[in-house]
Amino acid sequence: MRRFVTLCPTDDPERSAAVGRTTEGPVVGFSLTCLGGTAPWTWAGWSVNGYPRRCGSVTMSRRPTPERPGAGQESVWDYPRPPRLESTSNDIEVVLGGLVVARTSAALRVLETSHPPTYYLPMSCFVDGALRPAGGGSLCEWKGQAAYFDVVGGDAVAERAAWHYPTPTREFAEIVGHVALYPGAMDRCTVDGEVVRPQPGGFYGGWVTSTVVGPFKGDPGTMFW
Repeated sequence: MRRFVTLCPTDDPERSAAVGRTTEGPVVGFSLTCLGGTAPWTWAGWSVNGYPRRCGSVTMSRRPTPERPGAGQESVWDYPRPPRLESTSNDIEVVLGGLVVARTSAALRVLETSHPPTYYLPMSCFVDGALRPAGGGSLCEWKGQAAYFDVVGGDAVAERAAWHYPTPTREFAEIVGHVALYPGAMDRCTVDGEVVRPQPGGFYGGWVTSTVVGPFKGDPGTMFW
């Protein structure tokens, strides 16, 4: 049976929620209750990573059957947990408000079991004014405490759509000075010219391209993958 542990209260008195952690990772602003055995988990609260989430239930599920990767593809079920951080020379471009707000061929990828890669771009590759500090934060059990940015492009503002780790854990020290973002909150993100699809579910920040196969964590019923 999985356990839920309350760590500390949130800093938002209106929410009066808990910061918790399952054996699969952190849950911010939620309270989880296991009904036992193979029964569904239930949860109640206000937000995860600052995004509202309704109350509901999720059914615990076993590890799925991985899709077989083809030539030049990676399976997310071959990625490790704890996750691995690696550099990439892929050409990455981010567009918001009709403008290119970031472009780089020197990003980092975080690779974790069941997740498509999350790309971390150097802050220096963003145009001036594209990253605007935003309030709040969240905790990653692997990387540490995250802080958020609004992303600004032209007349468009994607609120709290990017995050970074000012003082990450020792294992992820290289991630300092790099920013990840939700591709679904941008006009488009591309990797080597291919338009990225966001990781299912809207919570995680993975980038799905034709070079990775799943199934991917994020859809209903995948919470404990």
